[in-house]
Amino acid sequence: MWLLVTDTQTGNGSTHELPPLGTVHRPATPVDDLANRHFERSMRLDPLTAALNGLTGYGPAYPDYGPQGRADRAHLRTETLRALRSAQPLDDVDRVTIHALRNQLNLEADLHSANLDVSPVNNIASPVQGVREIFDNMPTNSTQDWEHIVERLHHVPRALGSYTEGLREAASLGKMASMTQIREAGAQAEAYSELKGPLGALLTHGAVPAHLRPALEQAVTRAREAYSALVRSYHEDFAPSARESDSVGEDDYRLYLRSFLGATLEPREVYEWGIDQLRTLDQEQRLVAHEILPGSSIREAMNALNDDPARRLDSTDALQHWMQELADRAVSELSTTHFEFTDAMRNLECRIAPTQDGGIYYTPPSSDFSRPGRMWWSVPEGTHHHATWEETTTVYHEGVPGHHLQCATALANAGELNDWRRMGIWVSGHGEGWALYAERLMAELGYLDDPGDRMGMLDSQRLRTVRVIFDVGFHCGYEVPGQLGDLLGGARPGEVWSPQDGWDFLTHNVIMDPAVLRFEWLRYMGWPGQAPSYKLGQELWLDLRRQVKAREGERFDLKQFHSRALRLGSVGLDTLAHAMTL
Repeated sequence: MWLLVTDTQTGNGSTHELPPLGTVHRPATPVDDLANRHFERSMRLDPLTAALNGLTGYGPAYPDYGPQGRADRAHLRTETLRALRSAQPLDDVDRVTIHALRNQLNLEADLHSANLDVSPVNNIASPVQGVREIFDNMPTNSTQDWEHIVERLHHVPRALGSYTEGLREAASLGKMASMTQIREAGAQAEAYSELKGPLGALLTHGAVPAHLRPALEQAVTRAREAYSALVRSYHEDFAPSARESDSVGEDDYRLYLRSFLGATLEPREVYEWGIDQLRTLDQEQRLVAHEILPGSSIREAMNALNDDPARRLDSTDALQHWMQELADRAVSELSTTHFEFTDAMRNLECRIAPTQDGGIYYTPPSSDFSRPGRMWWSVPEGTHHHATWEETTTVYHEGVPGHHLQCATALANAGELNDWRRMGIWVSGHGEGWALYAERLMAELGYLDDPGDRMGMLDSQRLRTVRVIFDVGFHCGYEVPGQLGDLLGGARPGEVWSPQDGWDFLTHNVIMDPAVLRFEWLRYMGWPGQAPSYKLGQELWLDLRRQVKAREGERFDLKQFHSRALRLGSVGLDTLAHAMTL
């Protein structure tokens, strides 16, 4: 496997004891000022992200998703890169900031030059979802809260209008998505436009002040109409220019993969590595299957787990209560032993999402922790049963020690990090790689000693490995690897990956509700390079841990390693390796 490049000659990776999280008060430097200016101007261009960060003074609008917004972001990037040329670091924090900011902006510039930063169409990470999802996190306790909701609803038509202009630009540049993605995003937009959808549900909220109800009804109607107009544009304006396939080709994929990792890996090497990883995981699961049901196959052991009433939840309410209890227990126990927490970090809410598309995701706390971190579970319509053996590892991934610990640690380190480091950068390979690393870590720490829970963790690892193979293979036009034999399921060995091959491969290797798996399958085809960042990021985190442990020897302390790394914020993986050697 590839190793992260570390500059071991530039530092000794000191293991001195860290002061308690949140107690550092480092004076701001000129480099911090530069990064903060970039962050503040970025938030002006993206008031939606400012709201998600809990920042005030940026208004209730949305980013300009059209050509002008794209040009404005490029201009800001150019100016900040120019200023970075003369930036002089005063300490190691500055050195990491310069490294991270320069790498991130250069990467964004490369994406821009290749026209890969135009408005996207997919089922998970496009303005279709982002414009609506903000309402899930907006408070609803006071009259002022509802006034803010009404204000933001009034901006939805303009936001979706600029998105439509962005799609026209994408079409003119030959970067329109496939008909598959247009159809899927259109179905989501149509669901948002319905009175019974999540926007219409605002009208049934019991806390709406009576005097605001007419304004809310009007604003909801206009927002729903804007989504209806987007659906029409998808099918009337953009379907004719849709690509035949989602596959992007090896050159574009290489850049996408770099953007999600903050590190450069070759797709062919990643592909071959994924094949080896799947074989290893299959053997590991077979051993656990024998623990669960001697002499059984993996599938038979999983069926036995599903048939166990003690491992089954029979309602959405039961799912919500179960994941909240599990998350609370993890916070309580791990915060006194293996990780550092401030008091504000201990608040983690587990919620059922108002949508039904099958996604599971986390939203960070606001910058001042007045809004807590939240884990959201979008339960598909008709899904009533949930297997705890399968989902225990998911709670650890999204909560503690996964995303919640990771995001909250950076936010709590306000006395050391500038705002851009705390809130302005998110690298998937760092973030999702950490969360998947956290799943394995919980097994190391003894939290997955139960064979059923361990099988669930391995099933999660297998999903992330299978999608490395399909995502890379499909987008790069590689052949289905015959050496996987029976592990291919119905995928055709020796043929170039097709969507159907991917579906057959996934259904053979992954135990998942078909509606949720379909969501995943569409996501991989419409968001190239993101899905592999979990498993690849996990491996790069492990590589870094091995390097630091080898260098520090008996001085190595796992808790200190985690604290040092997480206090850096979600930097690219090359920057993470650089920072851990300073």
